Amino acid sequence: MGRPKQARAVRTREALLLAAAEVFDEFGYPAASVSKILARAGITQGAMYFHFKSKEDLGRAVLLEQASMLELPATPAGLQQLIDMTLYLAHELQHNVLFSAGVKLAVEQSEAGLGDFSVYQDWMDRFRAELDEGDAHGELLPQVDTAEFARVLVASYTGTQLMSRLESHHRDLPRHIAVLWSYLLPGIATPATLARLIVDPERGRVPA
Repeated sequence: MGRPKQARAVRTREALLLAAAEVFDEFGYPAASVSKILARAGITQGAMYFHFKSKEDLGRAVLLEQASMLELPATPAGLQQLIDMTLYLAHELQHNVLFSAGVKLAVEQSEAGLGDFSVYQDWMDRFRAELDEGDAHGELLPQVDTAEFARVLVASYTGTQLMSRLESHHRDLPRHIAVLWSYLLPGIATPATLARLIVDPERGRVPA
């Protein structure tokens, strides 16, 4: 009997997390009530409190688990993989509600009372691993500090996606990320690497 109960608990938690993400994404955190989330999930208040004690707990879970439904590379492979990853993320922001809501909460943490920098650190670490791999294979210019550039990239990506969300609900985000790379790459990649890198907004698109 233990396994069915455990599986049901996992499904309940996932339903709550996705419902919260949908409501946060649609209404914004301040206007997202617990009653809206429960109605969206079709779950009782008692079931929710077994997993999450408050709306704040749900918000933190959406923030910290934003990447849990993404298909990210298992191992770093260098600059082309990093570029492809950022374009994949741009496409995911258009339809992956958990990722979209988590990114939105990361930007609007003051409204949610969260103040958690770890999600930004996680992306910086992931991007730096790709840069370090590229550096090990001679892809980067000698003056590039991979930790520093990873921070610049996360900050630039955050600003670009925020502007795109306001302007077009992320419809134009892949194109803007490709433009961002067109300006960033000459400052970090060797000429030989630059000549073979592909920056195409359609790269990273998940087949329908």
